[in-house]
Amino acid sequence: MIVGGGPVGHRVAERLRHHGHEGPVTLLDAEPGPAYHRVLLPAVLDGSLTPADLRLPDLPGVTVRHGVSAAGVDRHLRQVRTTEHDRLPYDTLVLATGARPHFPPVPGLRHASGWLIDGVTGLRSLTDCARVRGDEIVVLGGGPLGVESAAALRRGGRRVTLVHPGPYPLDDRLDAEAGALLTRHLADLGVGLELGRVAAEVQPGKLALDDEWALPWDTLLCCTGVRPRTGLAEAAGLEVRTGVLVDAEGRTSDPAVRAVGDCTEPAGSLFTGWEQAEAVARSLTGRGAPYGLDGRRGPVFRLRVPGLTLGVLGGGGADAGGEGAGGEIVTYRDPARGRYARLALDATGRLTAATLVGLPQALATLTQLYETSTPLPESRLALLQGRPAPRTGPLPALPPEAVVCRCNTVTKGALASAWDGGARDPGALAQATRATTGCGSCVDDIRRICEEFAGRTP
Repeated sequence: MIVGGGPVGHRVAERLRHHGHEGPVTLLDAEPGPAYHRVLLPAVLDGSLTPADLRLPDLPGVTVRHGVSAAGVDRHLRQVRTTEHDRLPYDTLVLATGARPHFPPVPGLRHASGWLIDGVTGLRSLTDCARVRGDEIVVLGGGPLGVESAAALRRGGRRVTLVHPGPYPLDDRLDAEAGALLTRHLADLGVGLELGRVAAEVQPGKLALDDEWALPWDTLLCCTGVRPRTGLAEAAGLEVRTGVLVDAEGRTSDPAVRAVGDCTEPAGSLFTGWEQAEAVARSLTGRGAPYGLDGRRGPVFRLRVPGLTLGVLGGGGADAGGEGAGGEIVTYRDPARGRYARLALDATGRLTAATLVGLPQALATLTQLYETSTPLPESRLALLQGRPAPRTGPLPALPPEAVVCRCNTVTKGALASAWDGGARDPGALAQATRATTGCGSCVDDIRRICEEFAGRTP
């Protein structure tokens, strides 16, 4: 029984079947329609994607109950009580209840009853997208969602102002030089920027900042973080802190209950909901640890803003594991062309962290080198400028289960099957598997895989 029909709950169901689970799987999805990829919601704001484009594949052999939520869990009887007053049995329960938007405690943001005033919304669902109305939009929060939403709304022709308390957007991930390039790109798009500012008071159609200067708004879009949905777990008596406490295989304090995604507080090096879903599915089907999880040193982040390549590998600022650990720091600056890179390498020449702006080919290559823990070529400059350079060793071939397109969870094995079925170029592979149709950051990886496939026997 999986509670939560978002991308991570959907992924658990898909991977259970993929790994050979033959028993019944039931998924409760509170939303009335098919599952969709929430991370791509900003692209709906500018019309570059339709809601149908976000739809996740169907789940053959899985019973999906749309518009049904879990109202309670009886761990002793191993039953889930639903909002339709059913009592559904389970052998293993997987909680994928996600997170809810966090709204800052700004005076005037809510009515006395606690409800948000008209025109204020977060961005966690397609319904939230439909709430973004009017021509004058103020976005609170300069994290990834705030930046992607502001850029998308501006591309869609809206007047947009981004309000962020930090010195530049993504200041918790980027160093000052990368932050300056991001700021310049947003300004060039026409996004108004109020940096180092905080919201002081909200009035209908007007936002006062900390110096009492008011911004007009038709929609006030709050991209100010999320909070795990833990109510169901807490009521069931599971151990909860900020999120539901889980181990590396998603186990909660009850061995019969797992949890994945934004509702959790992982006690291990799991960085994404996809990895958690894979670990849980493998554990429940008796498989080994997921590929790429062991030994990975940090998350991979890519900003989804068309026209701007920006990625962070490992810790923000690219300082971890650098010169102080017997390694080196490599910095590349080309501000006139909007290009910048800062790499941290250990004593063996392996990448421990990196920040890159405006270098799409280098980002694709470095991501693969980072995730496979492969030493960098001797010519760092050639790599950053996208020129061929001799490697210190061959780039390891990714195994079939390695995920190439993160947005649509397309594995190398799925690409190989589509290739053998006649999809012999990136465009055909996109049609067959949806790879590259999300954020587009895997385009170069798909091209290189096509070259690899072209030289092998099916």
